[in-house]
Amino acid sequence: MFDRQSRKLVLTEAGEVLFRKVEAIFSHMDDAVTEVRDVGEGYAGQLAVGCVKTCFSYIPDKLNLFRSQFPNISFRLKEGDSYTLAEHLLNHELDFAIIRLPLDLEPFDYLHLPDENYVAVLPEEWNELHDASITMQQLSEHPLMLLHRIKGVGQYEVILDKFKRRGLNPNIILDCPDVDMILDLVRSGVGGTIIPESTYHHKNVSGINMLKIEDEEIPSKSAIIWSKDRYLTKSARRFIDMFEMDTAQIKI
Repeated sequence: MFDRQSRKLVLTEAGEVLFRKVEAIFSHMDDAVTEVRDVGEGYAGQLAVGCVKTCFSYIPDKLNLFRSQFPNISFRLKEGDSYTLAEHLLNHELDFAIIRLPLDLEPFDYLHLPDENYVAVLPEEWNELHDASITMQQLSEHPLMLLHRIKGVGQYEVILDKFKRRGLNPNIILDCPDVDMILDLVRSGVGGTIIPESTYHHKNVSGINMLKIEDEEIPSKSAIIWSKDRYLTKSARRFIDMFEMDTAQIKI
């Protein structure tokens, strides 16, 4: 099972296989215990929820509603970009997560949330840009700061592709995974950004202006995801159902 290398032991190939099998067995045991407890206790315990910051506007109303119906449920909320939250799900550290697409959804079950558009957010002091909208050409001529995932293809690449298709070379001066930091920099006059519209309204930051992008639609897609190979508790299922009902009403 082990090879000795210098002063440490490392798993052999056979040991690696055994480790993965044992890890899977313990994971299934944890799920079995959770499912049995779920049947006995009903709506009680804790929900571990992941959410990207640009999707946080979904959380407060749903949390209030859920807590009014199931006061014995507590929450552990974890923030991160979509790639990081997906890793936490695969490691069984979260029950479900609200993420921004694109993301490889093959390992997950998921519920698509309503699409929204990206908007330009600029410093209030840029007096020459007080119109209600802005073109992609105008955006390319100003310093921009874009959200960028820690790993994988995300919103950054989607937005750059929109510029590229128009033959534009935007002046990207900074990329960052944290929308709060970017909006603080916009307020300080460092540059502008492009974010989902709901994020702008939810943050309610002073000293910045939102402009529609008049000649390009950049849709922002999001979803709730949960692991295919893990038992989904009744309370987690009920929380997700609230989003499913909202989505169904929008389609009607």
